[in-house]
Order: sequence, then structure tokens, then C-alpha cells
Amino acid sequence: MLHNYIYALNYFNKAKVTGLFIKIMEEWIEKAISDESINYIEYNKFTNGELIDVGGSGTVFRYDWKDCALKIALKCLKVDINLDENIIKEFINELKLLRKVCSHQNIIAFYGVTKDQNGVYNMVLQYANDGNLRDYLRLNFKRLQWTDKLHIAKEIVLGLMFLHNNKIVHRDLHSKNILIHNGQPKIADFGLSKQLNEISITPNSIVRGMPAYIDPQCLFDHKYIRNKKTDIYSFGVILWEISSGKQPFQSLTNEMIIVYIFHKMREKPIAGTPLQYIELYKQCWDQEPANRPDTTLILETLNHLNADEVFNQPTTDEPSSTDSHEIAASSSDTTKRQHESSQDKDLVKGYTNNSKPFFKIFNRFIPTKILNRPIIKRTLSNFTNNESSIDINFTTKDNNNILEENRMKIRKYFNECKYIKVLEFYEEILKNNQHNDKDQESASNWNIFWKFLDSKNVNELTKVIYKNTTTLTSLNLRKNQLGPKGGKALAKALCKNTTLTSLIIYDNKLGPEGGIALAEALCKNTSLTSLSLGRNKFGLMGGKAFSEALCKNTTLTSLVLSKNKLGPEGGEALAEALCKNSTLTSLDLGWNELGSKGGKALAKALCKNNTLTSLKLYDNGLEFEGVKALSEALCKNTTLNLLSLGWNKLGPEGGKILANALCKNTTLTSLDLHDNELGSEGGIALAETLCKNNTLTSLDLCSNDIGLEGGKALVEALFKNTTLTFLDLGGNALGLEGREALAEIVCKNTSLTSLKLSYNQLGPEGGKTLAEALGKNTTLTSLDLYSNQLGPEGGKASMWNELGPEGGKAVAEALCKNTTLTSLDLCWNELGIEGGKALAEAICKNVTLTSLDLCWNEFGTEGEKALTEALNKNTTLTLNLHE
Repeated sequence: MLHNYIYALNYFNKAKVTGLFIKIMEEWIEKAISDESINYIEYNKFTNGELIDVGGSGTVFRYDWKDCALKIALKCLKVDINLDENIIKEFINELKLLRKVCSHQNIIAFYGVTKDQNGVYNMVLQYANDGNLRDYLRLNFKRLQWTDKLHIAKEIVLGLMFLHNNKIVHRDLHSKNILIHNGQPKIADFGLSKQLNEISITPNSIVRGMPAYIDPQCLFDHKYIRNKKTDIYSFGVILWEISSGKQPFQSLTNEMIIVYIFHKMREKPIAGTPLQYIELYKQCWDQEPANRPDTTLILETLNHLNADEVFNQPTTDEPSSTDSHEIAASSSDTTKRQHESSQDKDLVKGYTNNSKPFFKIFNRFIPTKILNRPIIKRTLSNFTNNESSIDINFTTKDNNNILEENRMKIRKYFNECKYIKVLEFYEEILKNNQHNDKDQESASNWNIFWKFLDSKNVNELTKVIYKNTTTLTSLNLRKNQLGPKGGKALAKALCKNTTLTSLIIYDNKLGPEGGIALAEALCKNTSLTSLSLGRNKFGLMGGKAFSEALCKNTTLTSLVLSKNKLGPEGGEALAEALCKNSTLTSLDLGWNELGSKGGKALAKALCKNNTLTSLKLYDNGLEFEGVKALSEALCKNTTLNLLSLGWNKLGPEGGKILANALCKNTTLTSLDLHDNELGSEGGIALAETLCKNNTLTSLDLCSNDIGLEGGKALVEALFKNTTLTFLDLGGNALGLEGREALAEIVCKNTSLTSLKLSYNQLGPEGGKTLAEALGKNTTLTSLDLYSNQLGPEGGKASMWNELGPEGGKAVAEALCKNTTLTSLDLCWNELGIEGGKALAEAICKNVTLTSLDLCWNEFGTEGEKALTEALNKNTTLTLNLHE
């Protein structure tokens, strides 16, 4: 907008225009000054000019502002567009917004405009003393800790959130358009790519920017209207850049970048990057705009990451260079091919050195209709000019397959939120006797999440629900900000629907009104069996409404009401409903601040209810009194199979009383006591229970500070217990002394199939001991040793243990002997070529492993070749070499 303003000034300064336009311009300037919407600064106030940048959008000089003792930047913008009266009027309406936007701490400050000695208007901007983000990362990356990286990411998203909240789409977001001043990121050049003739953000405008950051939809769909999700894609690439310190696709030309983006390929994660951070940028750069989160959700995720202690440690991994064959597929591409043909792969890899071989097969990588787009032609123009001796014929076989055409239309209409059309084409597909199982599944299960549906979209969707089609049976509307109004509309449709069996409306800000409406719908609906309504802030009123509905509904078997601030009274109301309901089998009330009062009420209900098999009460502040009541109920209840009590501060005494109840209970098979401060006393009590209990099959004791004594007690119990198949002892400070006891479990226990021992500081010797024990075990199929500093001598392990080539060989040796393990994750272990070869040999001999994840291990061409050949011989294994 500000840039549009200056574009116009410069245009009128140089162009021959009619008297009408001159009049409009004069009125515009006079109005802007009189309203104080924009500040004019005399050019003679600036001294000591120095050229600092020449870019596609203009020239930038650094000056001293003598009146303010400030260093500022003067930016002269280029003009290459045509104007009309409507555009001028558009600018006038936007002037008042400029000052508000430019005042944000994470957006470069705008002081006003000035006219230089040549009569050309310049923007007067804040000068950023640390340069742009790309240069800042290049110069400072080695000293940056993860707290620093997260700070940078959060500051950028705060600025982007401010732009989006003010209905501004940046459209050219990349690391050179983010400036750093005293360590603080500031977004610059927002709206720069929105030329004057693009003020309405039409789909036909020219795409500008760096290909690595451009939303694929903008590149390959000429009708696509750029929006906030376009910026989110760019931000996802920036998140990767912050984690790596490198510019994306740095070893590739623009031609190759476009090819890789077309095939949904992205940069691979960098070793040492937190998994949650990786998941976040994958969501941001997802191929489908609908799957990308908004700035609020991004900030929420980054804030959560910032609270984790792991990010207070400095990053020691050097950012790895980007090779084209190591680039990972995007998160929405569920049909990743595991390896290319060797011929095509060699051609692609050889392109950076010799473009001719690649060019000959270029038409096989991108369809004709895409290659004929002006933006692609321009990008490839130099390439084609250099290859004039080659007969270029971009032709592809037309796809006359009706099924595929209809699938493409469905994707298009889903993206446009035209759900009636989606339904019509799904029905057409299902009439075709050539449709496959995936078609049937897709038609039955609609995932419409992170779409932020407006009233028009919701209206389309309710029409589908009203149709009572047997095609659609499951609907996921997670994170759409439907609000109370949207909730009411859906509730009204559900009253008449008789086919939908599963509905997810998680995190939609429905509030008490939306909750009450849906509760009333439950009283009338006769088809829904599963309903997920977590994180909607129903409050007490919503909780009471659902308790009444549960007394009347006769079909619902699963209900999720987590994160709704129901409070103690809401818990009491639902407990009363459980005494009357005879169909519900699963209830999730996690994160509802039920307190000991709500816990007691639910405990009483468990003594009377005879249908509930699963109850989740995690993070409800139940404390000792609440768990005491629940323990007593467990002695009487005869149906409950799963109970989740994680994050409730039960303490050692709570652990003891639960242990006592488990000695009497005969139905519970799964118990989650994650993070309850049980200590060694609670661990010992539960260990004694395991010696007597013969029904429990799954026990989660992660992060309970059980320590060495509690760990030893549990080890002894496992020699006697014959039913437990899953045990999580992660984060319990078992230490080096606990490794011998744990190894003994692995050797002698005959029931455990899954054991989690992450974050226990076992060290290299602990890993080595466990590796030897695993060779003798006959039942374990899954072993988690995540983050135990096992090192090369640790042998059998999981991701992030710095195994190296020698560790990879030890793993391979163990795999040759083991006859039970079915799943193994060795990501990020620097196994190298030698480790890859050793594992390849093991794959040829092992007959039980079904899943092996080896991504990000720098196998190189030789290692990958060996693994690929081994995979061809193994008929049971699913192998992941590239994330």
C-alpha cells in the first residue's frame, strides 16, 4: 500500500496524463497531508548519503537525519505500470491504514516521504543496522542457540500476524525482505509485489519473487488468487532457513527449483532440529493451502516450543549443504516414491553441471499446460536460448481418463469450498466400476481442516449434510473458527441428517452458544456414534447442556470434550449423566479444570455406569483427593479398560493408593500416569502391584522421577508379570546403574512387545548392554531409546543418538540375530556410507523387520544403492530413506 502510493507519485511525475488524473492526484496529496495520513519531510534534512542496495523494486540509500540523530534509509521505487481512476480511489481508502501498520515493532518503521533533487519521491524508512535475515544468519549462525532461532521466528510471525489482521498480504516474503535491527526482525517491503494494477489481488497478475519462497499454487495455477496462505508458505521456507542457516535450494538453478516444487519436493530437515519445529514448517509449506496454519496457530506452537528446556541448549550441528537428491517431499504428498529409476536420477543429479541431458527429459517432469505459463517460460528463457540446437517439443499425452479428471475437479472444488460440487463428483466416481478403495475412502471421509470457513462455506457444507447422502459418513472440521454461528448452522443440519456417523469440530471457538446448539442436536440425531468437540470453550453452560443430551441420546459411543473449561460443576453434571447413559463407551474430559470435586463426582458415576470402557481425565488438577475417590471406584467398576490420569500431581501417596486399587481391579488393561511426580515410592508401590495384577497390558510411567530404586523394583516385577506388553519408563532418571537391570528385562521377560526408555541418560555402555540383550530377546518388537547419548558403541538404538558408522554396523549385526523386532527408527544418526552398507546386508538376512526409517543419515549414492538393492530382495520391509 505505501509502496503503491509512491509508485503512483513517481508515475505521475514522469508520465503524460490527462487533466483528470492530475486533478485526482492533487486531491489525493492534499487529503493525505491534511488528514496527517502521511508525513512529508524536506530532502535537505538528510546528509551523508551512501548507496547500500539496488534491487528489483528500487534503489536504497543510507542517510543521516540531522534533526533526529537517526540513520534512515531512502528507497526510490521503480515504476512500470498503468493507472486508472479506480486505482487512485483504492489508494485513498488505504492511506489511513499505513501509519497503523508501520508502527508495529516487527515491521520496518515508515517516517514519511521526501522528494529528492531529481523530483523523484522516496520512502523514508528505518535503517536496520544488522542487515537482512539471510546475511544475519550467514554471519551469526554458529553462535545462535535454539532460543535465539525461536525468538527470530516468533518476532517474524508477530509482524506477519499484524499484517494479516489488517487484511494485508505481503506476497513477497523471503529472508532478504526481513531486516534485523539490534537483533530484532522487522518485515520490510510488504505489498511490494502488489503492483498498482493488482490492487484487487486478481489472479491474472504477474508472479514476482524468488521461486524457492513462492507458493506453488501461484506458480502453477494462473487462476489462483493469492491470499494469507501464500505468505504462510513463504514463512515455512523461512522457518527452515532459520534452522539451517542456509538459503533454500542454494545449489539449484531457478529451473530446477521450479521442477522440484512442482513435484512437491522441499528441503530436508537439518540434523538437530526439534521435531515439533520440523512439523510446523512442514504444515506451513504444505502443497495444499487449506492445510497450512494461520499466524495465530503458528505463534502458539512456537510459544510452546520456547517453553521446552531442550531449546536452551546451543545447536552444535553444522547446517548441511543441500543436494538435489536429498530434498524431502512435502507433508501433503502421501504418494512419495521411494526411489527413481537410476537413469532419470542420474540425469537429474547431473543437471547442475550439464543442463543438456536434463533438458531432454524436462517435458517428463512438468506438463505442457504448466510449461506454457508465462512465468515458467520467462524463468526458463535463458535455458532454452542456450539449447537452441535441440528440437524442443513440450508435449504430453492427454489424460482422457474420466476418473482422474473427476478426481482433479474434486481437489479443485475442495480448495474453493464448493462442497455440493465435491459431493456430485464423488457420486460420479463411485458410479464408475473402475473406482478404487481409495476413492471410496475419500468419498466417505472428508477432511476440511484449517479452512477458516465463512458463512457461505458453512452454508454449502450444511446443504451436503441435509442431503443425507450415504456417500459421506465422516466429517473432520478441525480448526475452522466456525464460531457460535457456524456451530448453530451445523447443529440444525445434524437434526435432520441420518447418515453421518463421525463428526470432528475440534478447536472451532464455538463457545457456550455453539455448544448448547450441538447438545440439543444430539437429542434428535440418531446416526452419530463419534463426536469430537475439544477446545471450544463451552464452559459450565455447555457442559450442563451435553450432560442433558447424554441422558437422551441412544447412539453416541464416543465423545471428546477436552479443553472446554467445564470446571468442577461441569464435571458433576456429566458424572450425573453417566449414571443414566447406557451407550457411551469412551469419554475424554482432559484439560477441563475439574479439580478434586469433579474427580469425586466421576468416581461415584463409575460405580454405577456399566458401559464406559475408556475415560481420559488427564491434566485436571485431581490431586490426591480426586485420585483417592477414583481408586475406590476402580475396586468396584467392572467395565473400564482404559484410564488416563496423566499430569494430575498425584504424588507418591496417589501412586500408592492407585497401586492398591489395581490389585483388586480385574478389567483395566491400560493405565496412563504420565508426569505425576510419583517418585521412587510410587514406582515401588506400582511395581509390587505388577507382581499381583494379571490384567494390565499397558502402563505409562513416563516422567515420574522414579529413579534407580523405583526402576529396579519395576524390573523385578517384570520377571513375575506375564501380561504387560507395553511399558513407558522414559524420563525417569534411571541412569547408568539402571542399564544392567533393564538389559536383564530385555533378556528374560517374555511378554513385553514395546519398551520406551527415552531420556534416561543410559550412555554408550547402556546402549551396548541393551544391544546384546536384544539379541537374546524373543518377544520385543519395538524399543525406544531416543536421546540417551548412546554414541557409536551404543548399538541398537533410535533416532538422535549420534551412532555414526560404527554404531550402524552394531545395529546391523544385531538385526542379523534378532527374530522379533518389526519396527526400527534410526533417523539422524550420521550412519554414513559404511553404516548404510552394513544395514543393507542385514536387511537381506532379517525376516521380521517390517518398518525401517533411515532418513537423514548421509548414506551417499553408494550407500543408498546398496540399501535399494537390499530392499528389492526383502519382501516384507517398508524402508524410508528420504523424509
